[in-house]
Amino acid sequence: MNRDLKRFFVRNKREKLISIVLALALWLVLVPQDKIVSEKTLTVPLEVRNIPENLEIVDRPLATVDVTVRAPNRLLNQITPSTLSARLDLEKATLYQQEYPLNKTMISLPPGAEVIDVRPNKVILKLEETKEASLNVHPSIRGRVAPGYRIAKIEFEPRQVVVCGPESKVRARDSVSTAPVDITGLDRSAVFDVDLILPRPELRLVSAQTTVRVSIAIEEDKDEAGEANPRKK
Repeated sequence: MNRDLKRFFVRNKREKLISIVLALALWLVLVPQDKIVSEKTLTVPLEVRNIPENLEIVDRPLATVDVTVRAPNRLLNQITPSTLSARLDLEKATLYQQEYPLNKTMISLPPGAEVIDVRPNKVILKLEETKEASLNVHPSIRGRVAPGYRIAKIEFEPRQVVVCGPESKVRARDSVSTAPVDITGLDRSAVFDVDLILPRPELRLVSAQTTVRVSIAIEEDKDEAGEANPRKK
């Protein structure tokens, strides 16, 4: 029996050795990519979704979170920060909750990959009720008209706009300004369409109106002209 077994291994020794080398080379080329699993940590954006109607986020949470992913090497190389995002669902959020857990279910991965860890494991954010208010518009005028002329009248429309935002950020005493209207060297009446500038970044306009029409009436300044050209006696 032992003699037959020895003859089996000795016979065609060269061919068997080549087969073993080829099998090992194939394993080294294919198996690491498909079977060997690795991990890596990515910094991905944190998206906030499904904010309840009539509620506003006052303090924004972290912009990014660190996600540790495990997957076969070939798949892991295809997973990048641009293909991932952490999605925080606020559908059941209330005014009284400020801590929200971050967990593995927030991350969408391709089949064959899994999330090992998410850091931090929670975020703190504050919600407030949405409030509306009508704010007065004040045009911003810059520069001086041409010599010998003066501003006779300034008219603008609309004179008020409705804004909304988190309750603590909407204040009735505030006003909405316009982008600067440059009247430098103006010697005739003119009309300008300029953008509205809200007093706080948390506010937004309720209507689609984003500009104000400012009409500047210019007339000759007779007093200044008289001083420049006094009558001869």
